[in-house]
Amino acid sequence: MTQKPKTTQKLKRGVPLLPSLFTVGNLFCGHYSLIATLQGEYAHAAMAIGIGMVADILDGRLARMTDSESAFGGAFDSLADVLTFGIAPATLMFSWALSGLERIGWMVSFFFLACSAARLARFMVHTGNHDRRYFIGLPAPSAAAMLAAMAFYSPARVTTPALSYGVVVMVVMLAILMISKVRYRSFKNIDLRARQPYPLVAVLAIGFALIANASQTVLLLMAAIYLASGPIEKLWQQLRRQRLSEAGRIDVHDDLGRARIDPSDKTS
Repeated sequence: MTQKPKTTQKLKRGVPLLPSLFTVGNLFCGHYSLIATLQGEYAHAAMAIGIGMVADILDGRLARMTDSESAFGGAFDSLADVLTFGIAPATLMFSWALSGLERIGWMVSFFFLACSAARLARFMVHTGNHDRRYFIGLPAPSAAAMLAAMAFYSPARVTTPALSYGVVVMVVMLAILMISKVRYRSFKNIDLRARQPYPLVAVLAIGFALIANASQTVLLLMAAIYLASGPIEKLWQQLRRQRLSEAGRIDVHDDLGRARIDPSDKTS
């Protein structure tokens, strides 16, 4: 029996390391964000969180594409996420906008950290037990990205009490959404290995062009749109169920909000 070339064997052994390398990159971004925050470089701190989010997406994608998912990789990724999407954005918010509120400021930033850790723990426990097309609750990286986009849009330290309290409202809302049962689309059903990737390539090209020309505005708008998408979709489903219920077509609902139609109803 012919033996496989040594080069091929080495590549196969090295494939499982690729996702972990991106996880290390994610961890580095969180660490750098903390250092930048302590130095008052809020724009750099926000950018590090954003780059960490990209690294977090890529490590998961690579793990699935190379069939190298493991318990160690999942635990390592979650620990890195606590730093990059929990500790780093909470510290950034406190230093950027909440420190002037004293006790309220550090309590709110800690509340965000606690909810992000709980959200990540819930994700680890329930992996594989729900519809992979959706996240249950706002993902911690998306919540952190919203806060980072705010600081990146206006990196000057917030000193106006009214604006600081506005940030308090946003931080608390994001924290509650993370531990809520509001569903957010995961986009995991997008096939990156599709034979005709042209539409995806076109969308990415347009996105990169917009970010390159107006990065602060576009990134904030993108984060806000995804943040609003979950509650809007939930409201739309509730209105749809209400209309069907009034028409006498719904029997019961499952826990994902999908209507089970009464079998006696023969209308299309």
